[in-house]
Amino acid sequence: MNSLKPLLVITGPTATGKSEVAVRVAQAVGGEVVSADSMMVYRHMDIGTAKPTREEMRGIPHHLISIIEPDQDYSVAVFQNRPGK
Repeated sequence: MNSLKPLLVITGPTATGKSEVAVRVAQAVGGEVVSADSMMVYRHMDIGTAKPTREEMRGIPHHLISIIEPDQDYSVAVFQNRPGK
């Protein structure tokens, strides 16, 4: 039996409503949102990156948002080697 869940990817230009669509889809399928935005990983950069508010998240778990300080490096290699993965 395959235990893998489908991965849905929502892409598009800035300020086109991707976050809203992601939350709606996650609500419909019982999913979660994983941000792939290169700037949302940084803490303290809320305005310039349009991070979703708690209200906009509507209880849906969001991942890879505000997880490191702006002076820290982040890459695929760091993601792959993170503790607790």
